[in-house]
Amino acid sequence: MKTLCISMLFICLLQTAKAQVSGKVTTIGGQPLAYVTTALIKMADSSSVKSMLTTEQGGYLFNNIQPGNYRLKLSSVGYQTWVSAPFKVNADSGAKYLAVIVMKEDTRQLGEVVVKASKPLYQQRADGLVVNVENSLLTKGSTALQVLERSPGVIIDHRDNGISLNGKSGATIMINGKLVRMPAAQITALLNGTSADNIEKVELLSTPPAGYDAEGSAGIINIVMKKSRKQGTNGSYTLTGGYGQGEKATASVNLNSNTKNVNLYGSYIFSHDRTYTDLFITGSQYMPFLGGNTEVEFYTKAKRISNNHNATIGADIKLNDKTTLSSSVLYNNSTSPNYTYSRAGYNVLPDSLLTYTGNINGTDKWNSVISSAGLERVLKQGEKISFDADYIRYSNNSPKQVQSSFINKNGEQVYADNSVSAESQRGFANTTINVGVIKADYSNQLLEALKLETGVKGTRTGSSSSSGIESFENGAWVRNMQTSANIYMKEEIGAAYLSFNWQLSKVLNVVAGARYEYSYTNMDDPKTGSNIVNRKLGKLFPTLLLTNKVGEQSELQLSYTKRIARPTYDDLASYFAYSDPTAVYTGNPFLQPTITNNIKLGYTYRDYSFSLLYSHDANAISRYQLTENASHDILFISPQNLPYQRYLTFQANLPFKATNWWDMTYSFTGGLRQFKETYTSSPLTKSYIGYSFNFNQTFKLPKDFSAEVSGVYNSLFYNGTTRIDGYSTVNAGIKKELKNRGSLQLSVADVFSTLQIHPRYGTLTREAFDIKSHVIVNTESRRFPIIKLSYTRSFGGSGTSAKNKSTKSAPDESERIRNN
Repeated sequence: MKTLCISMLFICLLQTAKAQVSGKVTTIGGQPLAYVTTALIKMADSSSVKSMLTTEQGGYLFNNIQPGNYRLKLSSVGYQTWVSAPFKVNADSGAKYLAVIVMKEDTRQLGEVVVKASKPLYQQRADGLVVNVENSLLTKGSTALQVLERSPGVIIDHRDNGISLNGKSGATIMINGKLVRMPAAQITALLNGTSADNIEKVELLSTPPAGYDAEGSAGIINIVMKKSRKQGTNGSYTLTGGYGQGEKATASVNLNSNTKNVNLYGSYIFSHDRTYTDLFITGSQYMPFLGGNTEVEFYTKAKRISNNHNATIGADIKLNDKTTLSSSVLYNNSTSPNYTYSRAGYNVLPDSLLTYTGNINGTDKWNSVISSAGLERVLKQGEKISFDADYIRYSNNSPKQVQSSFINKNGEQVYADNSVSAESQRGFANTTINVGVIKADYSNQLLEALKLETGVKGTRTGSSSSSGIESFENGAWVRNMQTSANIYMKEEIGAAYLSFNWQLSKVLNVVAGARYEYSYTNMDDPKTGSNIVNRKLGKLFPTLLLTNKVGEQSELQLSYTKRIARPTYDDLASYFAYSDPTAVYTGNPFLQPTITNNIKLGYTYRDYSFSLLYSHDANAISRYQLTENASHDILFISPQNLPYQRYLTFQANLPFKATNWWDMTYSFTGGLRQFKETYTSSPLTKSYIGYSFNFNQTFKLPKDFSAEVSGVYNSLFYNGTTRIDGYSTVNAGIKKELKNRGSLQLSVADVFSTLQIHPRYGTLTREAFDIKSHVIVNTESRRFPIIKLSYTRSFGGSGTSAKNKSTKSAPDESERIRNN
C-alpha cells in the first residue's frame, strides 16, 4: 500500500509539470454540451495531435502538450463546426485555459440526425454485449421480461422464474446500474409489469469491471431506462390492448420538465394480464406412503390475473456548475389472483388405483419501494466525487387454499398419513425485506492517458418470513413442523474497489482493478431461538480488461474477472409452498456461495463481433432440484450446490444490410458445458453441447410503414440433473408512423405457437423416490399467439433538436471510446 501511495504521488507531481490546454463548451443557452469531439490541430501541418470527447459538464483537458502553435477544432452532430484562432503553447506556459466556447445549432443538418445517431442492434464491449432495443419495433407493447427473452444468451425459465445468461443461472438484475435485491418471483413480476417502451438498452455484462458489485456468477443484466433530454415540458403516452388466451392491456405515461438547471421526470404504468399455463406429466416413482412403486399421470391448468402498478418520480438538480443533486422513487404494486386445477392418477402397482383432484386458490401480493438519492461534485476538470444512498422495502403476502380428494378404485375417499395430502389445506407465506445501501465513488483523470476510479459501499439487509402448510383435521387447523418455518435473516456486505484505466498507446487500453467484499450472513428461527446460518466470507475479486485496436475498423479484447453468487433469501430460508400432494417447495440453509472465474477473448470487425468465454464455477447453485425429507414421505424441491460447473462459450453477432430497406442480424451463443453433482444417490459428471440462436429482420416499407421479425431457438440444456429439451419461438410486428399524430403498431408474440417446454427428470441418474418423468409445459402462446395493438404519441416541448437526438447515443459512443 505504501508503494502504491508513493507511485500515486509521483504521478500527480508529473502531471503538474506538463503544459495543459483546457476549457468548456456550452450551448447558446449556457447549458454544458457533452460528448463534443474536440481536436487539437497543429498549425505547421494541420495534423490532429490529440482528440477527445467533452465530459458531461462540457469540459475538456489536453495534457503533455509540446511547445508550438495550435488551433482547437470542435464538432458535433447538429452543431456548426467551431475552429479557434491560433494560440501558442510555450514549454513553461503550464496550464492554459481557453474561454468558454459557445456552439450554435446547425438547422441544415436536422434531416440527417436520426440516421447518424442510429446504433446497431448489438454492440460488443470488453465487458459484455449491449443490446440497443430502443428502436426495435417489437419493443412497443412488450414487457421488460419479453425484451430480455429476445436478447442473445438470455433464457427465461417459465416454470420457476429463473433468468440465465449464456446458459448459466445466477445472473444479477440491475436497473440503471442498481441491484434489484428482491426474490426471483418478485423480480419476474416487476419486469413483467414494466413497459419496454421506457427501455433504452440492455447490457449483458459477462465480465463487468471492479466498479460493479461482484454479485452474479453468470454476470450482470443491466436494464438502462430512457431519460428525456428535451428542453421544456414534454412527455409521451402509450396505450396497448391485446389477447392470447386471455385479455392484455397496458397504459403508460411519461412526463418530463427540463430547464437549464432542473430536470424533473415521472412515469406511471398500469398493466393487466390474464394468462393461462397448463402442464402434463407422465412418469413413475417409488412413494412408500402411497404404497410403493407408482405410475403417474398428472394434469394441471393454472390461471393467473396480474395487475401491476409501476410509478416513478425523480429529479436532477444542478446546484451550480460543479454540483448536481439527484433523487428518485420507484414504486411497484402487483396483485395476482391465481387458480390451479389438478387431476392425477396414481397407479400403485400391481393393481391399486388412486385418483387425485385438487383445487388451489390463492393471491400473490407484492409491494416494493426503491428510493435513491445522490450527490455529485466536480472538484476540478477530470476529477469528481459522488455519494449515493438507496433504501428498498419489499413485502409479499401469498395465502393459498387447497381442496383435494383421493379416491381409490372403489370410489372411496382415502388419505395418506401425510402433511400435504389432507382434504383441506391452506398455505401461507409472508415476507418483508428491508435493504439499505450507501456508497461513495471518486474518479480522477491523473494524466491524459491514466484515470483512477475508487469507492466504498455498504449494504445491510434485514429479512423476516413465516410460511407453512396447515391441514384441517378433526375440526381444527393443524400445522406440521415438517412444512412450516419462521425465519429472520440479517446480511451485511462491505466493499471497496480500486481501478485504473490506462491508455498505454493509441491502440492499447488497459483497465485493471480489484474489489474486496466482506459479507456476514446470520439466519435465526425466532420461535426456537436456534441459529440456522452464521457465515462470514471475505474475498478479493480482481478484474483485468484489455482492448487493442487492429487497424481502423477492428479490435481485440481480453478480460478476466472473478465473481460471486451468494444464495438468495429464498434459497436459504426453509420456507414451504404447496406443489402437489407429494411435494413442497423449500429452501436449503446449507447452501454455499458460488465463486466464478471468467476469461474472455473478443474480436470485433466493424459491427461484427466474436468472443470466446471460459468460466469455472465452484459450488454452482442449481435451483429446483429433487430431494427426500428425513421421513421419506415428502418430496422436497429445493436448491442444491454443484461441486463445479465449467462452460466454454462461443458468441457471434453478425449484422447484414441486404438492401437499403432490409437489415438483418444473427446471433449465436453456445459451446461445451460440464457439471458435477453429488446430491443424488448416484453422483455423476455430465458434459454436453448447449447453444442458442437469435435472428432479427427489419424492413422499411413504403408510406411510413416498417416491419420486424425476430426469433430464438434454445437447444437442450440441463438445470442440475433436470434436462430441458430445446424450444423455439418467432415474433413479428408492423408499425405505421402517423406523422405528427404518433404511431400505431401491431405485434404478434410466438407467431407459430411453438413455445412449449419439456423438462425431464431421471434421465441422468436415480432421482429422489426414483422419479422418472416427462413434463410438458404449455405456455399461453402455445394455445394461441399473443396479439397486441399499441398506440404511442409524444406531446409538449418544441420537438427534439439535433442536439438532443445526437446526445442520446453519445454516452454509448463515449463509453465505447473510453473502453478502447
